[in-house]
Amino acid sequence: MTITIKAEKREAFGKNANRQLRKRGFVPAILYAESVSSVPLALDKKDIIRIMKTETRENTIFRVGFDAELRDAMIKELQVDPATDRLIHVDLIQIAMNKLIRVTVPIVPKGEAAGVKTEGGFVDFITREVEVECFPKDIPDRIEIDISGLHLHQSLKIESITAPPGVRLINEPGTVLVLISLPHKEEEFPGEKPEEVVAEEGKEPEVIKKERAAEEPEEEGKAKEKEKGKEKGKGKEK
Repeated sequence: MTITIKAEKREAFGKNANRQLRKRGFVPAILYAESVSSVPLALDKKDIIRIMKTETRENTIFRVGFDAELRDAMIKELQVDPATDRLIHVDLIQIAMNKLIRVTVPIVPKGEAAGVKTEGGFVDFITREVEVECFPKDIPDRIEIDISGLHLHQSLKIESITAPPGVRLINEPGTVLVLISLPHKEEEFPGEKPEEVVAEEGKEPEVIKKERAAEEPEEEGKAKEKEKGKEKGKGKEK
């Protein structure tokens, strides 16, 4: 069922005029088209919320009526106040139902991967949205991909999936959508630094003890030779 919303043409512009519109529950908007001039409009905020609650969200084709005209349109951009999250402006784009259009749609996995179920892995989402080309009536709200056959370290690429009828995938065929990965290993001592090896007080490191033990017999022999020399010197004096 096609959604139809009523709009008003804006005659007044500027901050004050827009502020007055928002107080009445309306949102300033502009409708853009290829071959005709853009049209400044005022939209009921409730209508925008209703469109955004549909499965196709921004990709929803709806009809906007103003004066005696009725045009097919889509939401091009929503401007939101970052401080208050309040909707402050809407950009619409006029749609020609007989011309191809490019939009972005979400990727939704189905099934439980074998690499998750029995091999301890997890699903790593690499690409969550893809660009497609189709006629407005064929825009899918999502593209489902079956990941049940994926094992650990295996991935699913765009070249391996089938687009819905009438839809062409634009992304590179080698684009990875999901990958079955292993969880990262935690460090043995998270948050702690490895202990430094410090020699105990009063004890020498093993290498130094070995070197000193090798030197001691030689020094002990030299000391004994000196003692013998002293004794011989004393005998001659007598």
